[in-house]
Amino acid sequence: MMRGRADGAPRKRLLTSVSIVAVLLVFLYVYFGSKSGGESALEYGSRSLRKLGSSYLGGDEDGDLGTKQDDSAKFSLEDGEDGFVAKSFPVPIKWPKSRDEVWKANIPHTHLAHEKSDQNWMVEKGEKIVFPGGGTHFHTGADKYIASIANMLNFSNNNLNNEGNIRTVLDVGCGVASFGGYLLSSNIIAMSLAPNDVHQNQIQFALERGIPAYLGVLGTKRLPYPSRSFEFAHCSRCRIDWLQRDGILLLELDRLLKPGGYFAYSSPEAYAQDDEDLRIWREMSALVERMCWRIAEKRNQTVIWVKPLTNDCYMERPPGTQPPLCQSDDDPDAVWGVKMEACISRYSDHDHRSRGSGLAPWPARLTAPPPRLADFGYSSEMWEKDMQLWQRRVENYWNLLSPKISSDTLRNVMDMKANMGSFGAALKDKNVWVMNVVPEDGPNTLKLVYDRGLIGTIHNWCEAFSTYPRTYDLLHAWSVFSDIEKKGCSGEDLLLEMDRILRPTGFVIIRDKQPVIEFVKKYLGAMHWEAVGTADSTSDPDQEGDELVFVIQKKLWLTSESLRDTE
Repeated sequence: MMRGRADGAPRKRLLTSVSIVAVLLVFLYVYFGSKSGGESALEYGSRSLRKLGSSYLGGDEDGDLGTKQDDSAKFSLEDGEDGFVAKSFPVPIKWPKSRDEVWKANIPHTHLAHEKSDQNWMVEKGEKIVFPGGGTHFHTGADKYIASIANMLNFSNNNLNNEGNIRTVLDVGCGVASFGGYLLSSNIIAMSLAPNDVHQNQIQFALERGIPAYLGVLGTKRLPYPSRSFEFAHCSRCRIDWLQRDGILLLELDRLLKPGGYFAYSSPEAYAQDDEDLRIWREMSALVERMCWRIAEKRNQTVIWVKPLTNDCYMERPPGTQPPLCQSDDDPDAVWGVKMEACISRYSDHDHRSRGSGLAPWPARLTAPPPRLADFGYSSEMWEKDMQLWQRRVENYWNLLSPKISSDTLRNVMDMKANMGSFGAALKDKNVWVMNVVPEDGPNTLKLVYDRGLIGTIHNWCEAFSTYPRTYDLLHAWSVFSDIEKKGCSGEDLLLEMDRILRPTGFVIIRDKQPVIEFVKKYLGAMHWEAVGTADSTSDPDQEGDELVFVIQKKLWLTSESLRDTE
């Protein structure tokens, strides 16, 4: 009897286990196969596959998702199923669809959805977060609001790009960046800026949507952008006290605006409903008048100011007028760690004489040599040669990447050492945007990047970059490792920072000396990265000296702790 009962118990447990596995497989097939044309969240699909693939079948607990299992870990097929083809599980939501919806599992922070749902910032819908395009001031949609601003300025067809003359925009206190997201269809690129404040994870949502954004704050130090970078600045209920410290934050906007640039301000103060609003409006109006701004248009709750084209108004102000002009030795392009000053940055002699920036309309400005090229002693021939060089290099990069990517694989791209921005310019026909990063200790060529209609920031790669984890699809590192080595900084730290920034299955292109490439290769296993391809002077005639190209992909993997958390 004891033997019989012992033999029966395992058999029952086996039947129970088989039944559970069968039910689980049916659930996975139905669940993932029914989600909006077969799409499913990265975490959901990969988590289930990971459990069935390694951890539950005796594999390495910290192994990579999709790693090939040995034969003992395979599910057996029933007789007659030799032709069975496994169903695929497509994941991330691609641009442009990602502008309007993302997987909640990728950013499980729903505070804003509850707080701002009545203003159409974002709304929870099942496993997704949907972005209707609204904002605190524009509940009915950013597209209508943008068209109304263009209408206020009498731009043709209510298009804010003004026939290519408005290209770069700074959106301060951007929320989840719907304003910037809806500008992209008008060939306008916005640097959407917001801090990590009570509106948690605003910039993380923006980058998850595929919208250009930067985690930063208008505080005590200059924003990491050179002077005269933007043609348009925008604040819609941005919760900023513009009058504090003698108007220093408005003066920072003034530094950043190009000659003739606009500032659109949508706020209760613009229509002065009560005594406090009226006081703020009067003081703000007086301040901007002393800054030589004038009202271009005021309608409903929005006022648009325009900055002067020349220094004439500044020089005609009565002596002692506040705020003062900045000292003649002040460099308006010095930004890294530089404190803001409550003063007005005057135009260069060239801009003053030209009555403007002298830039071509978009898209011609992407390739036309900008006037500020002369600030670096660069010629038009050098500009053209640099563009041609990076066009060839990008073509070679895409040849290496082509087995791994399709037209919509990449969206958020970072050039970690952008120089004049020719790498980003070479991607103009790709469905991507580029964060162009210029080192803090070299020539401040970031102003050339902005002059060609692209965006970027100043940074020191010995420090962490101001962004959330897993926010970029491709990192391009041209001699970045060699540069930080000269500063005595850690290559290991830089690898970890790049891994933090990079999305799962994202790519890194390293262009550097051979010792750097060998150094990186030593860490591939520990980083859960894998080599995709290499190029040297024999396959890439544009290599310089002992420079090599190494393309890497970040694997999708989970730690044992993550697995336990999901069980």
